[in-house]
Amino acid sequence: MKYRFPLALAALIASFFGVIFVLQAFERPPVHSTQNGFRGTGMLQVANPRSEAALWARNQVPPAPEAASTDGDPASSIYENVPLLGHLSIEQFGRIMQAMTEWVSPEAGCNGCHVEGDFASNANYRKQVARRMIEMVRHVNSGWASHVQQTGVTCYTCHRGRQVPEQVWSAAPEQGARGMAASPRMQNRGEPSVGLTSLPHDPFTHYLSGAENIRLQSPAALASTAPHSVQNAESVYGLMMSISGALGVNCTFCHNTRAFSAWNESHGPRLTAWHGIRMVRDLNNTYVGPLRDILPAERRGPMGDALQVNCATCHQGVNRPLFGAAMLRDYPELAAPAAR
Repeated sequence: MKYRFPLALAALIASFFGVIFVLQAFERPPVHSTQNGFRGTGMLQVANPRSEAALWARNQVPPAPEAASTDGDPASSIYENVPLLGHLSIEQFGRIMQAMTEWVSPEAGCNGCHVEGDFASNANYRKQVARRMIEMVRHVNSGWASHVQQTGVTCYTCHRGRQVPEQVWSAAPEQGARGMAASPRMQNRGEPSVGLTSLPHDPFTHYLSGAENIRLQSPAALASTAPHSVQNAESVYGLMMSISGALGVNCTFCHNTRAFSAWNESHGPRLTAWHGIRMVRDLNNTYVGPLRDILPAERRGPMGDALQVNCATCHQGVNRPLFGAAMLRDYPELAAPAAR
């Protein structure tokens, strides 16, 4: 008799933690699933209607102002120091300045990038950053149709009313380390960057800044010359988890579960993602990374690098940023200027 109470208490505690585990580990029904591959292979896209409502609200595009006339004198005829946008008409120039202010610094207004009372000055480092970002947006719109198609991007695609986009990353202090054995702090922490798994939480330095090959399967099993280590596999899985979370999709959005590595059995989005990874590398190395030389210390990561972009920076939980809103159509000022 004396053991009944402790056993009952133990059962109660076990039940409590069992309920907590179920609530944390499983989606609360109902959930929606859509088959996108062969039956019986588990090729389903799963969505939670409660999450979808929040994603829809978060990915709405602000209404575009009325289109500006291209007629009249260029902006450079009345404004000083406008090397990138001076070719626009005065009306176009005012329109895009107003839009960029709302996209990037709605609270600070024009002074977010400009020196108050001297708009021609370059003293505010944010103005230099903004110029580089305008060049980057034009580069994406003109040179990366393989990923963005004709939809295009604007400053709002990433910034969403913030001076610094919500989804950015910087190199971890142990950026050269791989796996738990190499550095416990690089792994087993349940970081959001890798879907709260125990995978290495900085897969970006190697693959989205560096250009390491993203491969898991070796052509020769257990061979001493196999190029892909367990640590490499962990980092690749971490990257894939981050991409899955960024786009709000399962692995089967791109891959066939029968043969993950086979391109001829993969879905079309895998090729789009392939181009996207290379686009992100290009942007980090050509535009974002070099900004470290002009950014103040508080705007850089712990290793002194600029805060860089990944898939989540634009996608923010949906497989098409802003649900595919045709941003470039509404803001032709951010298309690359025609050659003269």
